[in-house]
Amino acid sequence: MSTLHRYLLPVEQTHWKVEGATEVSFTWDYDARSDELLQLYAKGKQQQWDAERRIDWSLEVDPDDPMQVDDKMLPMYGTPLWDKLSARQRSDLRYHTQTFQLSQFLHGEQGALICAAKIVQDVPEIESKFYAATQVMDEARHVEAYRRLLTEKFRFVYPITGPLKELLEKAITDRRWDFTYLGMQVLIEGLALSAFQRFRDYAKNPLCSAVNAYVMQDEARHVAFGRLALRDYYPQLSAAERAEREEFVIEGVSHLRDRFNLPEMWPQIGIDLADAVAAMDGAENMTRYRMRLFSRIVPTVRDIGLWSPKVQKAFADIGAMKYAEADAGAMLEEDARVAEEFDRLMRDGFRGPPRARKQA
Repeated sequence: MSTLHRYLLPVEQTHWKVEGATEVSFTWDYDARSDELLQLYAKGKQQQWDAERRIDWSLEVDPDDPMQVDDKMLPMYGTPLWDKLSARQRSDLRYHTQTFQLSQFLHGEQGALICAAKIVQDVPEIESKFYAATQVMDEARHVEAYRRLLTEKFRFVYPITGPLKELLEKAITDRRWDFTYLGMQVLIEGLALSAFQRFRDYAKNPLCSAVNAYVMQDEARHVAFGRLALRDYYPQLSAAERAEREEFVIEGVSHLRDRFNLPEMWPQIGIDLADAVAAMDGAENMTRYRMRLFSRIVPTVRDIGLWSPKVQKAFADIGAMKYAEADAGAMLEEDARVAEEFDRLMRDGFRGPPRARKQA
């Protein structure tokens, strides 16, 4: 069945055209100045993979609980509202939450595809154009994988949520090349890595867990790309120019935090939006979840030099400042290692994701 007929909300909400001005940057200087970016480009070429071959699409999913994750990972788990839900409502919440999250992964990957293509044409350095070209292929593969997972294994799809749409639009339409990096490579991809990791590490269904693990292998390189390019560029800017970027980060943090209010989902399962948001705001597991979602973003923002008191306060307000000292590079290397471990797990017969197995 066509994806257009699977949307849970009116199909008009899935169509979106962005008007923006792009500055195309040609360079006749073919001398690369960043060995690190060239090494990342080499890795990007070497780590290309085929979603058709690497993923076993014959694997089945539970029709009511496709990813097979513990209820404690669900929004509002452990709250008074959760206790009032019927068994049917809990089942619906389980299914819709997974579908909503995967739908946003799919739409976010198309946004990343467009942003990567934009970076190729407007970034000034040749080595950055080289790497961004490999990312275009990566993002196309991610769209392919999540589209297939949703359309073949799930019953419906959600349209893009408002906060993600707004942040993508800002990243795509700004003429300054580094804003596309900052919006996509640092903020959206950084948060996506944390969200992917949640399902990679705890989903007991081998198909869903493996898709997220393999996508993360690529996304780790993408975030590293943003770190390397912006870490060298931002020290060259004036204080006023850096302040503009810091305001963009603060606004982006707000959009990403609100993304997980799930306003499109609650009416579909008969739960009042205001009641749901109030329950989640007071839920301990949701507070921890939102905080952890910024575990990749905080050290990267600090590393690239956008670390004013205002930025630090924005992260402190969501309880994420403890991640400031985290080693962003080490986390990205671990993502690549885990993806390779999944290849072995799938060959040997999947018995649960690595972290869940260690904790069993």
